[in-house]
Amino acid sequence: MPYRWTDPLPTSEADSPPPVAQLQLWPHRSLPRRGFVGFFGATAVLAAVPLLAVLGSPVLWGVLPFFLVTFMALWIAIQATYRTGEVREELRLWPDRILLTRHEPRRPPRRWEANPHWIRTALHETGGPVPNYLTLTGAGRTVELGAFLSEEERIELKPELEDVLRRLQ
Repeated sequence: MPYRWTDPLPTSEADSPPPVAQLQLWPHRSLPRRGFVGFFGATAVLAAVPLLAVLGSPVLWGVLPFFLVTFMALWIAIQATYRTGEVREELRLWPDRILLTRHEPRRPPRRWEANPHWIRTALHETGGPVPNYLTLTGAGRTVELGAFLSEEERIELKPELEDVLRRLQ
């Protein structure tokens, strides 16, 4: 599951106590980097089989650029998915505040802070960009939590989060 409740880490602020609870969220990666090497190698071997039929003929030079462009495009596309997978969300909860930080590649972190006593969680079955859209509302703003999680994962996360928020009060 691409989220987990972790032991709270100390904050960088010297006066602030460590959070009571901490949630880390990240996108699911169906093809880990080690699997990428195997996938790319197997695809190269399978694509080379038809080239054996034209090996030594001038037709090879006509077909070879298309194979190279295909592999370059595949490489670029998979690398782009890895970059989007670098998104992380961190939710830290204290008795008097909640802090949601979203880390994205090549962008400064985005933060949302509110009092946990006034936080409302909502799971919007319809009307959001995805089914079962999970939001937190407080401090005059509504923010999405775990946009990259699957529908089932957002459904499972909501009661866990509500339970932690209840224990804070």
